[in-house]
Amino acid sequence: MSRVKRGNVLQRRHKKILKYAKGFRGSKSRLFIAANQALMQAWKNAYRDRRKKKREFRSLWITRINAACRLNGISYSRFIYGLAAANLHLNRKVLAELAVHDLPAFGKLAEIAKDKGGAKQKEKESQRKALTGKAKAGATA
Repeated sequence: MSRVKRGNVLQRRHKKILKYAKGFRGSKSRLFIAANQALMQAWKNAYRDRRKKKREFRSLWITRINAACRLNGISYSRFIYGLAAANLHLNRKVLAELAVHDLPAFGKLAEIAKDKGGAKQKEKESQRKALTGKAKAGATA
């Protein structure tokens, strides 16, 4: 069997890894093995944190919306419920931007949510009372 020399292929692979590792400190940017290990770890962290970033931003938006809701005298959950009842579909990113940069507009949304959410809530309570009233009337008869 003839001998296979991989010098060219190996050199190219090493050069590619070292190119990606530019800017790393010490031997992690100069020695192939150290650079390769550092890159594998860096890419693993980057992959994980791209997903984590989405969770963290959603949490930040919810915190900002909640703070603005409290200024307008409504809780976050009732605000979101009221918007859904009013058929206003705005995502949390947009709501957080309004809460930070345009408080009067957010206040109007809060008023709409209060009106619609409260109306739906009262409607559900009256239905519950009506059902329990019928149940009590049926039990006494």
